[in-house]
Amino acid sequence: MSQSDGKPEIVEDPEKKKKKDEKAREKELKKQKALEKAAMAQLKAQQAANAPKKNTKKNARRDAGEENPDDFIDPETPLGEKKKLSSQMAKQYNPSAVEKSWYAWWENSGFFVADADSKKPPFTIVLPPPNVTGALHIGHALTTAIEDTIIRWRRMSGYNTLWVPGVDHAGIATQVVVEKKIMRERHLTRHDLGRENFVDEVWKWKNEYGGTILKQLRRLGASLDWSRECFTMDDKRSRAVTEAFVRLYKDGLIYRDLRLVNWDCILRTAISDIEANYVDIKERTLLKVPGYEDPVEFGVLTSFAYRLEEGLGEIVVATTRVETMLGDTAIAVHPDDGRYTHLHGKFAVHPFNGRRLPIVCDAILVDPSFGTGAVKITPAHDPNDFEVGKRHNLEFINIFTDDGKINSNGGSNFVGMPRFKARLAVAEKLKEEGLYRGAKNNEMRLGVCSRTNDVVEPLIKPQWYVNCNIMGKQALDAVIREENKEVEIIPKQYAADWKRWLENIRDWCISRQLWWGHRIPAWYVTLEDDELKEMGAYNDHWIVATDEDEAREGAHEKYPGKKFELCQDPDVLDTWFSSGLFPLTTLGWPDQTSDLKTFYPTSVLETGHDILFFWVARMVMLGIQLGGQVPFSKVYLHPMIRDAHGRKMSKSLGNVIDPLEVINGITLEGLHKRLEMGNLDKNELAIAKAGQVKDFPNGISECGADALRFALVTYTAQSDKINLDIQRVVGYRQWCNKLWNAVRFAMSKLGDDYVPPPEVLLENLPFVCKWILSVLNRAISKTVSSLNSYEFSDATTAVYSWWQYQFCDVFIEAIKPYFAGEKPAFASERRSSQDTLWLCLETGLRLLHPFMPFVTEELWQRLPSAEGATRKVSIMICDYPSPVKSWENETIELEMDLVESTVRGLRSLRSNVLVKQKNERLPAFAYCQTDEIFNIIKSHELEITTLATLSSLEVLLSGRDDAPTRCAFENVNENLKVYLKVEGNLDPQAEREKLRLKMEEVQKQQEKLKKAMGITGYEEKVPVHIQEENVAKLAKLIQEFEFFQKETSRLDAEMTEGGLS
Repeated sequence: MSQSDGKPEIVEDPEKKKKKDEKAREKELKKQKALEKAAMAQLKAQQAANAPKKNTKKNARRDAGEENPDDFIDPETPLGEKKKLSSQMAKQYNPSAVEKSWYAWWENSGFFVADADSKKPPFTIVLPPPNVTGALHIGHALTTAIEDTIIRWRRMSGYNTLWVPGVDHAGIATQVVVEKKIMRERHLTRHDLGRENFVDEVWKWKNEYGGTILKQLRRLGASLDWSRECFTMDDKRSRAVTEAFVRLYKDGLIYRDLRLVNWDCILRTAISDIEANYVDIKERTLLKVPGYEDPVEFGVLTSFAYRLEEGLGEIVVATTRVETMLGDTAIAVHPDDGRYTHLHGKFAVHPFNGRRLPIVCDAILVDPSFGTGAVKITPAHDPNDFEVGKRHNLEFINIFTDDGKINSNGGSNFVGMPRFKARLAVAEKLKEEGLYRGAKNNEMRLGVCSRTNDVVEPLIKPQWYVNCNIMGKQALDAVIREENKEVEIIPKQYAADWKRWLENIRDWCISRQLWWGHRIPAWYVTLEDDELKEMGAYNDHWIVATDEDEAREGAHEKYPGKKFELCQDPDVLDTWFSSGLFPLTTLGWPDQTSDLKTFYPTSVLETGHDILFFWVARMVMLGIQLGGQVPFSKVYLHPMIRDAHGRKMSKSLGNVIDPLEVINGITLEGLHKRLEMGNLDKNELAIAKAGQVKDFPNGISECGADALRFALVTYTAQSDKINLDIQRVVGYRQWCNKLWNAVRFAMSKLGDDYVPPPEVLLENLPFVCKWILSVLNRAISKTVSSLNSYEFSDATTAVYSWWQYQFCDVFIEAIKPYFAGEKPAFASERRSSQDTLWLCLETGLRLLHPFMPFVTEELWQRLPSAEGATRKVSIMICDYPSPVKSWENETIELEMDLVESTVRGLRSLRSNVLVKQKNERLPAFAYCQTDEIFNIIKSHELEITTLATLSSLEVLLSGRDDAPTRCAFENVNENLKVYLKVEGNLDPQAEREKLRLKMEEVQKQQEKLKKAMGITGYEEKVPVHIQEENVAKLAKLIQEFEFFQKETSRLDAEMTEGGLS
């Protein structure tokens, strides 16, 4: 820009400008030449139109060279319209070009929408709702790839498919993200804002960022029914959650109780077990804890003494959390421990507050052989002590505030002190009192919140619980009951986890002390004449109702004529409660909607095995209880994705992969920028960037959605963990290019005027055409059976192997001679090959479509329609291929197996023996030991010559013809050897060594077989048919050994003649 624009003028580098000008001149010259060529071509074309047709091939080649680049570029397609394709197929596969426009057209055409009134059999999947917190990760992409494969396959197989999309409000995760954002941008806490304003901020954040997930799902090609999209906190789902709570409460399955919970002092809420990670600590270890400047010591067992009443001395106890002694209310010993018999029923005295601590006998908790055999009991801060407290009717004293400071119960010396600072202060005070008895290393497990990295603190809190005894038993039986099993878990080994968890299920704490979530529909009634006015003081003063008006009516009925105040419980429900209702609520429950009647129960639940209990089991429990039957009949659990090194994906390691970054590609700098936009601190950011430099030094190549989907589905063979290597995805992107070029070749052989026949007659087809249809039929059978049995990796292998190893590597190459030079002798084979090419492409693309929807749609749309057929507008609503009995031909497949083995032998000779002549066509020989093999090889000379790139193939028969001389040699099997004529490049010594090794191998096999046949009782014990097989095997081995001996003698003679011995 000029300085008048308010910006400094940029002076271009002279050398760069010089090069730019030269390039521009070259471009102009090329353009001029192209125009001249085009004009000349037009003139020649006019002349050719008036002249007799000749030199067609030469003219075609010249015309093909005069290409218009615009012919290879897709025209712009208005959003939602069917994609406009270029007149010529691009010469290379470009994922961003291929995957453009199709999805919007699919969605706009209503292909994803299910019909509740359809007569087709229903097939329903509920998408595991991803968290609203930002972007999808690669694990979500795996879920999407698998589920869309299932849905597209079922849709093409004639089912009324419904795939329901939804997003989870993710209570804790979302609240943490928004709290960090507010602190980072405005230096405010949620408490500074107040509840109402904070919730408004979360909704703003959700409306701004929640769409990221939906865009990514569309970019992955997920054929979700967007007309039924839902959010766990939208009005319909919120009403359903309230209704579920009220019904369960009225059925006696929800109650309120004072119990221990896992508490996060930063979030100031109870957290579920899945949100707590456990760190194994072997010895004294200093760890960084949020909110503390100095590291905190863990892995230490501190011993101290309590003085006993009546002058009975002292009793020594030990703990890893010495600060909790402020809440001790007893000391437990084993009733059979003779050291403490005299103390039964006696008391110790708390040194800081004078509290009397009874000595109680407890055989369940106390191990006399561990430590001193005496255990301090803090019922309000330890799960084991909590149970002791209930057994012995002890006092429960909470010493912590919700944010982890010592409260007034801890004593004036420590009140207001953060818990880990109090740990040090208590130890010092014990030393002052002369009660400290030392500390030593102690192995332990430390609970840490996955959201905040805060150390989990067991706290006693009044919470709402779901009674899981009856529902848990119903869910257990649904899976493990052999007769009338209602739910099948795949892979089946996870049924053992299901059994273990549900046999030991505890009641489910559903209260969360958050502001973001479904407010618990319970109101506390404070009566005017209540002595205690704080909320929850009387556990029987709660009214559960769908809204405040209903709660008020309930309070009037319960307390007629009394004055009262109502206050709703400030807590929200555990996120898993609303997600556990998802199969019901997405279909309209509690209303009896047409969707609920048609699509419930759903067909399959697909998710990660890590949430089998937290989500799947709860859906089954709630589905049976509220929906009257199990919510799905099958559960497919996919592996958990790790990085290529087997590490769990973590933002702090920098190894989290965004599916869009794989689809679109991204530079290393782009990966770094994404990290910088996150919530990592400086140290975490440095570690994460270093991880990215190591794993993605050149960034991530553009792979496209199809390649990513296919790669992820192939990985499902690993049933526990997937170590995802992005290079494997890159490999499938390259395979897409091979697929693209194979179709380009095929289209060039079909020609513009080709019209497929209504039916391809098998009896008229050449051998290779019959073969490709037979193996296609086998691939269809394997793919369908694998999909039916949820063996998705086997399905991808079947499809890939046919396309890659049979269609591309063999069939396309084998039919090339039919099209070379348009020879009249091959006219019939040429037409048959065209028909078979079209049939393979059309069927093979439909077979591949559920795995790779974009590229298959694009290629399918380019195929001509069969004569007289009404073509579907999209491949995704075509019929999925099913096996065709008439295509099956095992004899031809066996013959082709021999042909391919022969070709592999000849190719092996090329690669191992030849140096300079690897790409030359050389003469070869096939030396057959039987008439049957001779006849097969003789009838397939053309295929072998073509596939092995030979100049000629001479088929010889043992006993009639001599083995070739001065040739490289390869053994195909005991009945067939191949030779390659090598002019001056044969290494006789290497050939003789090869023969020696083969003879050794055959001799070993002979000896092993003879030994097996010579054991005592062989003729009596071994079945006759096995004995006959062994005799035949031995005869073949002897024959093969004799042949190698002859070859060795022949080679020795050649070496002597040539002076090489």
